[in-house]
Amino acid sequence: MPRLSILTVTLFAVFAPATVHAQSTDRVRARDLGIEVGVFRTGAHNAITDVDGVRVGHSTVIQEPNVRTGVTAIVPHSGNAYMSRVPAALHVGNGYGKLLGVTQVRELGELETPILLTCTLCVWKAADAMVEWMLDQDDMQNVRSLNAFVGETNDGGLNDIRSRPITPEHVAAALEGATDGSVEEGAVGAGSGTVAFGWKGGIGTSSRVLPESLGGYTVGVLVQSNFGGILQIAGAPVGQELGQYAFANQVGRDEDYDPDADVQEWGSIMIVVATDAPLSDRNLERIARRAIMGLSRTGSYASNGSGDYVIAFSTANGVRRSTTGGVHRYDDLSNGTVSPLFEATVEATEEAIYNSLFMAETVTSNGRTVEALPIDATVEILRRYGVIR
Repeated sequence: MPRLSILTVTLFAVFAPATVHAQSTDRVRARDLGIEVGVFRTGAHNAITDVDGVRVGHSTVIQEPNVRTGVTAIVPHSGNAYMSRVPAALHVGNGYGKLLGVTQVRELGELETPILLTCTLCVWKAADAMVEWMLDQDDMQNVRSLNAFVGETNDGGLNDIRSRPITPEHVAAALEGATDGSVEEGAVGAGSGTVAFGWKGGIGTSSRVLPESLGGYTVGVLVQSNFGGILQIAGAPVGQELGQYAFANQVGRDEDYDPDADVQEWGSIMIVVATDAPLSDRNLERIARRAIMGLSRTGSYASNGSGDYVIAFSTANGVRRSTTGGVHRYDDLSNGTVSPLFEATVEATEEAIYNSLFMAETVTSNGRTVEALPIDATVEILRRYGVIR
């Protein structure tokens, strides 16, 4: 009997055959539980798509009995990404990863394709498929060089990663199905098989809008969470209280610990930051560095086996870059006015990671069950520590 493959885009609901365990409380976003991160307000959807023009699409790939992976596409604007490039910058928190397209982004300070997220061993297949898709777009007949930007995390715990199941159809569906508005979160797209802090991780997103007195700009963040550490939520030691955290099998157990029992040391996270503020690639790199601060607030310590990457870009019309020669003039927000954007980035990154956990459901695949973060127990801890009422 052939294996069942399910392709999902954000235009319709997910019906997946992988086992999903019922929760005593429905999966909800962090803010719906009363967890308010930071001081700035969110955008209308509290998502990266609150940055005008940014769209997100997912392809969720499930093949019984042991494939659970996918593709998530972040499209910077509605035009041709190659012909109208956005300034961009990369920051590497820890470089254990297979991020594709890095050197040209660092050299030129710009993106010329959408951003794809997928699983580790599917990076090159996803990149090849996106190149073919891009070359088929209008006005691309004479293009002979293309820098595909593809990030990853390793979902091998819940996914038969060696099967490398991503196809060109999956990539095209994520790109062509990308929409603005609400973004599906949790175990979807590139987050289908990921694990964070020992619980089911996945896709999460959040946004911040600055007051008009600070420019009124929007910052949006999307994460693919798949990393370890000691989970804390708004300062509350949730991981310790629940007894699941990095090194839990070693702490206080010098005589009888199992060195192979701690599964939270490895993992990665991809963080995508978008803003409509007119920023150069230099200041976008400064923005990207601040996203790591938001990551650290959740309890990550960037372990040896963790690939912690941030790609930041600006969608402002005044910073777009064309393929034509000559002298180009761009808008560039002054250094003295970027601090509020730093704070917005930290806040949105922290909340996006929480959303990736709160929205993910328990999954059984590849001979393993990874439980979702227990909402009821987490709420009780947050109340005891005064995070929520």
